[in-house]
Amino acid sequence: MTDRVVRASVRVPLERAEEARALALELSPGGFEESDDDRKLTLSLYVDASTVASIHEAFADVQITPVEPGWEDAWRAFHRPARVGGLWIGPPWEEPGPGERAVVIDPGRAFGTGAHPTTRACIELLARSERTPLLDIGCGSGVLAIAAARLGFDPIRAVDNDPVAVETTIANAAANRVSIHVSLLDAEVDALPVLATTVANVLLAPIERILSRLSSGVVIASGYLDTDLPLAPGWRSTDRFTLDGWAADRFERNS
Repeated sequence: MTDRVVRASVRVPLERAEEARALALELSPGGFEESDDDRKLTLSLYVDASTVASIHEAFADVQITPVEPGWEDAWRAFHRPARVGGLWIGPPWEEPGPGERAVVIDPGRAFGTGAHPTTRACIELLARSERTPLLDIGCGSGVLAIAAARLGFDPIRAVDNDPVAVETTIANAAANRVSIHVSLLDAEVDALPVLATTVANVLLAPIERILSRLSSGVVIASGYLDTDLPLAPGWRSTDRFTLDGWAADRFERNS
């Protein structure tokens, strides 16, 4: 018999977001809730009580609360559809409206359901960009690559340095019946595919390093606050979309 389930909420500074998500994914492979306010990220994990000690070891700011029967439905209710860039993005237990172009993402083992402001900001910039071949760096769940396919970008390559993200993107692409070539690749070390447009929703420092390695003519970047602007020698920002304290930029090469 398993232990009783508890809700473990951890808070970290936004600059530790990716590190915190990776740790949370190891401790709660089924997924977690996410919110941010006051420049801090809150991740809520539903776990067996036996996991609590490991969570305290991984995070300094942890709050443990009991959960009532039916918590699974409450977890599902947290993941609501979003409409962005002319697309409906939501989990498989929700239904898009008639005629809506849908991106269905099961919140689970990899990051990116479409709800986070950085994801929505990237999709908004993709929606107002020329449809070209596209590279998605740090694809996570594949939400941006799938959204790009729905918007008409083709062909699409998606890469990530996490095998779980690669597997999840492949599964989500198949579930959405879109064609995406997905591969395991470290964008800061390995040779990058050359496509006209790149989208990368990671963190500020990796964005700056990746920009110096890309051969694309256009890059849509996010994963940082609206008070930040990546250092991008050789590039200029031609469009910016901000949402809930986060930003995405469209960069073009200097002529």
